[in-house]
Amino acid sequence: MKGFLTEDFLLQTETAKRLYFDYAQSMPVIDYHNHLPPDEIAQNKVFENLTAIWLRGDHYKWRAMRANGVAETFITGNADDYTKFRHWAATTPYTMRNPLYHWSHMELKNPFGITDLLSEATAPKIWEQANERLPQLSTQALLQHFKVEVVCTTDDPTDSLEHHRAVAHQPFSTRVLPTFRPDKAMAVENPGMFNAFVDKLAEVTNKDIRSYNDLVEALRLRHDYFHEMGGRLSDHGINTFSFAAYTQKELDNIFSQARQNQPATAHESEQFKTALLLQICEWNHEKGWAQQFHAGAIRNNNSRLLQLLGADAGVDSIGDWNMASAMSAFFNELDKKDKLAKTILYNLNPAWNEVFATMAGNFQDGTVPGKIQFGSGWWFLDQKDGMEKQINTLSNMGLLSRFVGMLTDSRSFLSFPRHEYFRRILCNLIGRDVENGELPNDIPWLGKMVQDICYYNAKAYFDF
Repeated sequence: MKGFLTEDFLLQTETAKRLYFDYAQSMPVIDYHNHLPPDEIAQNKVFENLTAIWLRGDHYKWRAMRANGVAETFITGNADDYTKFRHWAATTPYTMRNPLYHWSHMELKNPFGITDLLSEATAPKIWEQANERLPQLSTQALLQHFKVEVVCTTDDPTDSLEHHRAVAHQPFSTRVLPTFRPDKAMAVENPGMFNAFVDKLAEVTNKDIRSYNDLVEALRLRHDYFHEMGGRLSDHGINTFSFAAYTQKELDNIFSQARQNQPATAHESEQFKTALLLQICEWNHEKGWAQQFHAGAIRNNNSRLLQLLGADAGVDSIGDWNMASAMSAFFNELDKKDKLAKTILYNLNPAWNEVFATMAGNFQDGTVPGKIQFGSGWWFLDQKDGMEKQINTLSNMGLLSRFVGMLTDSRSFLSFPRHEYFRRILCNLIGRDVENGELPNDIPWLGKMVQDICYYNAKAYFDF
């Protein structure tokens, strides 16, 4: 019987161990999509305690604690930090076979060096040990510790990017670059959100935004600014892909109605999203950016917690919209004009894995290896089973060897062991195939393939 979380964790064959330890383990990290706060990087923040760095904002842990019967006051409420940590510690043993159990113990082991299992009984000791280490683990120190070469944060188009500028003026070993996330610019079904965004956009661009074209012009200025600041990606969180015919008059009417606090209908919203997203994608192509589409989440299901805590409260789940036809039409519209940028598709519903993987193959054009990517397991699929299914689907229906690999998609500076998790899973799958005689025992080539997926493919693809 193997021990838990040993050096050979998840590596079930000698070939897997060789691929991981000789090729994957030492690779730097390019974390091309996350939600780390750039101000905390610029300030080189030191967190006051383990709860501050580990539990605040972590809606994965919040969901588990609620499921374990923990009252909200001990999760997001006004309980003190140590009490919140104790409730998480008491919950942790109940998360066995949930990815949180692996992630939590990997994060305690690296960077804290803590190998005790977290529980209510071990909570006081682990709290003390971790807090003793925290003064040496500032945000920049953690990025250096995990060998993070590039971090791409997720930023609203109206953001000043002042913290990115501050990091650029006082650089350290990690490049911190912005990502253009214009979801609110398309939220005409939610006039409150849309109008707050348009008002802020008008302020930061010093433009009077009175029409759809004014909105496009102002967004273009911000897209240009993000490029000047080193941004090379856009990101789009969508329920499903939209593709609906529209006229300029219809777009102007939808814009005007939203500005008068009249929500767009479902069809009008689809028209508006189609037009504006196609426009942004053309800018991405012009500038040589990559674009990311995170599709399939049904968000903010619990209105009580949304009202209490706001968005990202841990009350989102997998959706089940129709995807394929609109996705095909959307990308075909860009491709036929030769304006389809490098694209990464993230799928949240495992039933759609093959849909996404085969759709990516439709629009490869020979200009860039793996130009259209079926992205890594995302959110609820960001776990061992989900990663294995994504890797196997990509292997069966595309080129795993051209995959740009893993990202954290996290708000936590302790989440970088997820790259290690992915690398171990990848090496284990390839190693198993070798030892089953399904792949040749060509370690130099397989080692190169592993290193490409872990690092070199992303380095070439994004060309930061």
